[in-house]
Amino acid sequence: MPSGSIQVKEIPLGDPQIKEFADLPWSLYERDPHWTPPLRMDLLGNRLLGTAGILTPQHPYHEHAEVTHFLAQKDGEPVGRVSAAINRRYNEYHDTKIGFFGFFETVNDFEVARSLLDQAKGWAQSRGMRVLRGPGEYSNATHERQGVLVDGFDHPPTVELTHNPPYYGSLLERYGFAKAKDYYAYTIDLTQPLPDRLKRVAERVRQRREIETRPVVLKELQAEVRMVIDIYNEAWAQNWGFLPITEGEADALAETLKPIIDPGLVRLAYIDGEAAAVLGAFPDPNYALRPRWSWYGDSDPVRIARLLWMRRRIPRMRLMFFGVRPKFRRLGADALLYDEVSAYALEQGYRECETSMLLENNELILRASAFFGGQHYKTWRIYDLPLESNTSNQR
Repeated sequence: MPSGSIQVKEIPLGDPQIKEFADLPWSLYERDPHWTPPLRMDLLGNRLLGTAGILTPQHPYHEHAEVTHFLAQKDGEPVGRVSAAINRRYNEYHDTKIGFFGFFETVNDFEVARSLLDQAKGWAQSRGMRVLRGPGEYSNATHERQGVLVDGFDHPPTVELTHNPPYYGSLLERYGFAKAKDYYAYTIDLTQPLPDRLKRVAERVRQRREIETRPVVLKELQAEVRMVIDIYNEAWAQNWGFLPITEGEADALAETLKPIIDPGLVRLAYIDGEAAAVLGAFPDPNYALRPRWSWYGDSDPVRIARLLWMRRRIPRMRLMFFGVRPKFRRLGADALLYDEVSAYALEQGYRECETSMLLENNELILRASAFFGGQHYKTWRIYDLPLESNTSNQR
């Protein structure tokens, strides 16, 4: 960019200027064929629909967090943004002092990135944090949209996943950030036959008849989602970055999923009458929501109308929840659920399944993804920056 002064302004939560913060990526990513942003109402809320966006004080996230936002301008034009956050619930759960940076977007200019990161760093450091971690939305709990894409730029993101230019990682590393953890994504061609071994395992489980399965019940969606979250909170408890999902977050998730859920793609397994495992896949709304950069615009109503029109013709799905409670592991519930859901998906016209945000050191789930026929095709990275010499007790 041409030389010019960089100004960074702070935008507190609840400030009307947050709309400028939310809209910045639309200019940065103009004509990018892969970028797919969340709906504006997911960020800023919608009074008519009664939704609370994550950038508004009414969102459940802010019950347990302190946040702020920074917007960089150069020669009067917005050129970058970043948020800074302290997720008190995360720090209490892990006994840490981690500050988070997120919503990170910038032009390819290190001085812009440095100006923004200096603000996030200073804000977190002034509040006694020992590490700055990110990027995420606000923070890096396992169920949040997060990470810098470092491999797989030529594929669009599926729902709730990030996409960015290739230079983001190098800007962060130049600033001094170091890798904390990588997440992987696998893609599975559903038109290819399932591995024989998986079919044999699923058939043995069926013959034993000790595991019962059923699809989710749409009429009881809120209760069903809470049951899924109960399994999730137990099954993922030992994962790096894990934070239990609250009831408020579960209810917000249920509202988000209503327009796209296909009940045949979400199945629960029971052993001796007890909910033991869940597999939750969802048609990828990004297939319909990706901006068209057309004359009629990409407003929320236009994008939502396109999603509702296309939702039963989406060929791609993302496997978002796949967990087995520890005491029920190695009994074959995972193979049985995947066999049933993949058969249903193929009948309904789905052709591709993505399993993603898989921890690089979670050998069990990585082996399972490969076992199901998956190919590793994307990698996201989480970065840490020490804020003082004592950086122990991080997770």
